[in-house]
Amino acid sequence: MLVYERMSRNPITVTADTPIDEALQLMRTSKVRRLPVVDKKDRHKLVGIVSEKDLLYASPSPATSLSIYEIHYLVSKIKVADVMTKEVITVGEYTPLEEAARIMVDHKIGGLPVVRDGALVGIITETDLFKIFLELLGAKEEGVRIAMLVPEQSGILATITREIADMGGNIISLGTFLGEDPANRLITVKVAGVEEKKLVASMEALGMEIVDARTCQRCA
Repeated sequence: MLVYERMSRNPITVTADTPIDEALQLMRTSKVRRLPVVDKKDRHKLVGIVSEKDLLYASPSPATSLSIYEIHYLVSKIKVADVMTKEVITVGEYTPLEEAARIMVDHKIGGLPVVRDGALVGIITETDLFKIFLELLGAKEEGVRIAMLVPEQSGILATITREIADMGGNIISLGTFLGEDPANRLITVKVAGVEEKKLVASMEALGMEIVDARTCQRCA
């Protein structure tokens, strides 16, 4: 899966001369936590990015002794250009989603503007990635969810999926994760059409170590 398949297209933007109170209000009404900053004359040219945290840090503290009029005056003088990040980390449309996620984790950021030939075409955020995570684990579908430690060896997934198919089960989701050591992997699979006890018994018969098993509708 690539970034263009899940990014938000035509993201809400501000310009560098937007007052920070206007930018903050725009974030709250639009329910976003970051805004790409674009050139005033060319709304596709990315010049920065500003987060909700940037704006809140720049705003006066609620404990200030200033009057509401003084606060409003001071805030109106602060522009997005004063608090935005100018060296923006971006990705392209055809970047794999896992690479976008790795970049966010490595740089401790919650979103990446998406550019095409230098022009802003979208944004991908941690919220988009969380939604994908839910899909990968079948969180919104009914089934038996089973987590197990399996040997790190060739053909093990084929053995598991063939056994489930032979029982008449339908695999809704399947994820592999690092195990307790290099010799094993943690497999999480959600299956429809097979009872929990039967599924557990069949996996144990194959030599798998069951970590967790449950029948659920909306669990991940």
